[in-house]
Amino acid sequence: MKKTTLRRVVLIQLLVFINLLGAGGCTSGKQTENREKLTIGVVSYGEGAVSLQRYERFKDYMATQTGAVVELEPAYNELQAIEQIQRKKWDIVFAPPGLAAIAISKAMYAPLFSLEGLSNRQRSLLIVRENDPIKKISDLANKTVALGEIGSAAGYYVPLYDLYGLTLAQIRFASTPKTVLQWISDKSVDAGAMSENDFNLYHQSFPQAKFRVLHTSRWIPIGLVLVGQTVDRNRQAEIEKAMKDAPGDIVADAGYVPTAKAPNYNQFIEIVEKVRPLENQSKQKPAVLLIRKSAVTDTTTGTQNDNSGSRTQQ
Repeated sequence: MKKTTLRRVVLIQLLVFINLLGAGGCTSGKQTENREKLTIGVVSYGEGAVSLQRYERFKDYMATQTGAVVELEPAYNELQAIEQIQRKKWDIVFAPPGLAAIAISKAMYAPLFSLEGLSNRQRSLLIVRENDPIKKISDLANKTVALGEIGSAAGYYVPLYDLYGLTLAQIRFASTPKTVLQWISDKSVDAGAMSENDFNLYHQSFPQAKFRVLHTSRWIPIGLVLVGQTVDRNRQAEIEKAMKDAPGDIVADAGYVPTAKAPNYNQFIEIVEKVRPLENQSKQKPAVLLIRKSAVTDTTTGTQNDNSGSRTQQ
């Protein structure tokens, strides 16, 4: 009789323990479900392409510091990146200059930090063969020009701005700066665009070819870490502090500079806004790089300007 009673007591205690474990698991699950989620958008295309592995420790660090569920979400082309930004799906964005300009102007993202680079700024070059008779930008009329992928500041937006007003026989889009140089070398194109840094890095890969810089653009600002409008100010301050206080190796992997002031993007945003309406025309043959019968708002004055005239002066 005593043994039976003892078994019942042990069984009851075991069931109570199991129920407590189950309740604890449910509570833990509910806590996880109720935790705020932060999505970090990173670029895996063009000049800003990076490996997601670089951000793993940063992601884990930010989850610990903020208590949020932090997720990484890559974009594999500019259209996908812009869609996520316009839909406000990304809370934090590591953006190269072209995407940063769109995020600030179209979706009210706020700069937090500059991204690191070979220098704090860069320029775009238009490259031709050394012995080519082309001497100035206007000589590229009715010629074939290679640009980088849509979304690249130095390979696409800035050279398209500098070519504004011309009619080109064709624009070819290259996935890498080395491809641009290869096309120039084998005369597949008459000229090509890329960053000054990329030209210095890759032109030595073509020892038999001689290149010449036809045109050097204005300075392009460095990329940015941005925070979305949907993140409240208290959370934004928490994110900014955590990123400032992050260990040096985590900062280096993520590629931002916590001590660098974010550059002024106003002029660069104007450039991107000017040429974005030309995206469809740039894919046509011939490529007429002119906005006809269309008024575009001047972002500095708020007035309407008719862009049906001559090429913009630098």
